[in-house]
Amino acid sequence: MGDTDGTGITDAEREALLDRVNDQSATVGASVPDEIEIDGTAVDLSTFIVECRKVDAIPPAMERKVASTRAALRAERERRVERLEDDPIDRETAETLAEEVVGIDRALNALSTIRHPSFADEHHADALAGRERWLAFVDRVR
Repeated sequence: MGDTDGTGITDAEREALLDRVNDQSATVGASVPDEIEIDGTAVDLSTFIVECRKVDAIPPAMERKVASTRAALRAERERRVERLEDDPIDRETAETLAEEVVGIDRALNALSTIRHPSFADEHHADALAGRERWLAFVDRVR
């Protein structure tokens, strides 16, 4: 009764799950998934985030990986939300998808707060490196 697609999930239940995954506060208290499958490949997401948070600032090589991971997570989130919105799924699958989307959102939040060097910090480091090169040049000329 109330099932519109014969799968065991009603339109109201589906709508409630979609509201939950689109709620900005849904990630409060949520955990980053240890592992998530993206495009058929298992990604050790929790370890990746821990490794990124260990460094004082993300180096350029790691920044590219962080950016590509964020893009892959956004695409995977979108795929899962679309399944939740449109696919004929049962209640258990819908709940699992909702939990996965919230976990992905938590991971995206964690990746967005990783320390990036500020422009001032980069400028200061470049200035110091320039002074060191200049002093080394002066020492060689003497």
